[in-house]
Amino acid sequence: MIELYTWGTPNGRKVSIALEEMGLDYTVHAIDIGKDDQFAPEFLKVSPNNKIPAIRDGDTTVFESGAVLMYLARKSGQFLAAEGTPEYWKCMEWLMWQMGGFGPMLGQAHHFLQFNPGTSEYAEKRYGTEALRLYGVLDRQLAETAYVAGDSLTIADMAIWPWASRYEFQRIDLNDFANVKRWYLELADRPGFQRGYAQPSSAQAIPMPK
Repeated sequence: MIELYTWGTPNGRKVSIALEEMGLDYTVHAIDIGKDDQFAPEFLKVSPNNKIPAIRDGDTTVFESGAVLMYLARKSGQFLAAEGTPEYWKCMEWLMWQMGGFGPMLGQAHHFLQFNPGTSEYAEKRYGTEALRLYGVLDRQLAETAYVAGDSLTIADMAIWPWASRYEFQRIDLNDFANVKRWYLELADRPGFQRGYAQPSSAQAIPMPK
């Protein structure tokens, strides 16, 4: 039984969505980052960087969401092509794109546009503009392929989609990105994504663009 340490953030939802889609048994430990649970000594044994998500699988612990997704894909044999194939590297490209750009930059957009508006006009413009650019990159890719890394759902989609689900925080109108909207709605309709989004609490519904 995999133990998942998580909270209701885009990074946390990546892993619960993957676990649901892969059909792996797991239990949830809610780490309330609003109450600084991430600094508890017991959690630090699993995630030394004080960040969710992390997992414990028997004697193995894995932290950092991208690493967790790769671990689960290899464990389950799903949503990641054989290592070294063109399909594998395409998935890695888009997974790293999310880890290095789409997540961190949108996280900054959340900070300045959603939670601290008016504190820095420069930061709001910088991260708002970068959010638009990144959605444009994603939209162009999804104009060519059904899913981010090709014709099949992969862990790259599972990494990117939860950040897209915060489009309102980013002041993004998905109607301006037709291919992203098509992809977003398709994945939002999957029961595995719905169950994963609801961890560790079902208090928040999946945002749905008009």
